[in-house]
Amino acid sequence: MTPPSAKLAAVHPVVASVTAAIARRSQPRRGLYLSTLAMQRTHRAERLARRRLSAANLAHGYAALPRGDKLRVVSEPVPMIGIVSAYNDVLSAHQPLADYPAIVKDEVRRHAAVAQFAGGVPAMCDGVTQGQPGMELSLFSRDVIAMSTAIALTHDLYDGAMLLGVCDKIVPGLLLGALSFGHLPAIFVPAGPMPSGLSNKDKASVRKLHAQGKVKASALLDAEMAAYHSEGTCTFYGTANSNQLLLDAMGLMLPGAAFVQPQDARRASLTRAAAARITALAKQTPAGSDRTGIGEWIDEKVLVNAIVALLATGGSTNHTMHWVAIAQAAGFELTWQDIDALSRVTPLLTRLYPNGDADVNDFDRAGGTAFLFRELLAAGLMHDDVQTVMGRGMWPYTQALRVHDARAGAGLVYRPALAESADHDVLRPVSRPFAPEGGLRMLGGNLGEAVVKVSAVAAEHRAITAPAQVFDTQAAVLAAFNSNRFDHDCVVIVRFQGPRACGMPELHQLTPALSVLLDRGIRVALVTDGRMSGASGRVPAAIHVTPEAASGGALARVRDGDVVTVDCEQGTLTLHVDSETLAVRVPASAPVAEAGWGRELFAVFRDNVGYANVGASVLFR
Repeated sequence: MTPPSAKLAAVHPVVASVTAAIARRSQPRRGLYLSTLAMQRTHRAERLARRRLSAANLAHGYAALPRGDKLRVVSEPVPMIGIVSAYNDVLSAHQPLADYPAIVKDEVRRHAAVAQFAGGVPAMCDGVTQGQPGMELSLFSRDVIAMSTAIALTHDLYDGAMLLGVCDKIVPGLLLGALSFGHLPAIFVPAGPMPSGLSNKDKASVRKLHAQGKVKASALLDAEMAAYHSEGTCTFYGTANSNQLLLDAMGLMLPGAAFVQPQDARRASLTRAAAARITALAKQTPAGSDRTGIGEWIDEKVLVNAIVALLATGGSTNHTMHWVAIAQAAGFELTWQDIDALSRVTPLLTRLYPNGDADVNDFDRAGGTAFLFRELLAAGLMHDDVQTVMGRGMWPYTQALRVHDARAGAGLVYRPALAESADHDVLRPVSRPFAPEGGLRMLGGNLGEAVVKVSAVAAEHRAITAPAQVFDTQAAVLAAFNSNRFDHDCVVIVRFQGPRACGMPELHQLTPALSVLLDRGIRVALVTDGRMSGASGRVPAAIHVTPEAASGGALARVRDGDVVTVDCEQGTLTLHVDSETLAVRVPASAPVAEAGWGRELFAVFRDNVGYANVGASVLFR
């Protein structure tokens, strides 16, 4: 692919200012990180020259290789590619990954290199664990995955990494782990979304009817199984599909790889092409460049590109924590204020469920990431001068992957993105956005800092001042709903749901019930130190409240009847109680963390986790 000679627009002044601010405040930490990578790169060069690992080290690492691969690595220092996979059968998005290692190994051999399955990482399905005890392990699983990735790569046999993962905490965890080996090139390989089943709008409708007792549980199960019906990623634009779009925006996968379905003939070609590409990158001289590894590629401009893509599409709120943690892993300090500033100048260019009725398959047909990135680049809202797995510049990611005949050996065929969106109800140009600002806002006030997803919230619902109704569990809210306790405008406070209290579970099961209240004409908002996921919907939800109640946050001092303002437009989160009164109130006590279902094993995580606004991680404080 030969890039065009057309001159790109100048970078938007706010984008440039935020990028410069990130770089400036991160200089000491980034410098330390890069010095570590330089040491690791020298180490790799010495290993390739057979001056580092002992004969016994190498013999153990090579022992189980097929004879041909063993002869190849012994006779000459050919690259070895380490495969790290989050495959399991529980996650529909990950089930297709079962066959990928064999495909990768075969393709790598074609390019005179060797691939080895380096390790597997855990992967839990948030869809299965919603509202269940296991959801309290969900966020912490990200850091476990990061550590598991590091364990897989720490054998120090590898010259490149292939990372197989798609969903929620898995992609951020894989990326965090890969950044601890940032001297190595790395590439992500997804599996793509399942074909569209029952529409997300119809599924949500059945959920609301069931919440009101108007349809039986069997009808709800039928609807859910019609929506989630095959291998592949769930089709709504939640955290999993936000992951894929952000990786594309960062140039960490092949262009167009994100939303090709598992059943599509292009999927296998993409996997082979990714294997060939990482092999080519691994053959680069490790000491010959300071841009040979993923840790060098991910700089302040790449981080900003990811955030802008998230904002332009109304993506998952989870990434306000995940990408802050990823930035830290690469030696950068990314703040919620940076995200808010970018959101104020980034237009909303998509309408995908829960921000609209369409799903990611509709988005891909309308023009997909190629159209989106071309628009953002042309408006100066993304940086072009970045390093990707394809080389320098974002131009390859403005090219659309077309249909090809794999049987004829045509390979991957790219063409320029569509000149016009194929569906203006799903995807629009910068000149005609759905909204002039991005999908996320940051709130602040005497209740703390919070994140709110506004892209799915109607303008008339974005500000509310009302009495608080205070709960300590999601179950208690649902019990109050079923008892018809919500009969007037209110701000629902759900506290002790933060990472230190119980692991910060998603409270997505509240969405149908609170949406019903809106349908009844009751104005309502949610304020919580828990999460609502990428599926946050119609109800304004101030989430990730920091400091959380269990860490002495003001949420622990709110009482039933206190007046609270949630104003998404002004960016305020205010408890209308004077400071003197608050100071003498005895804070509510956090419930004792429950045991069972593995939760007791994560006490050390709860005791040491950082705040949500710095990534909610035990790895970085």
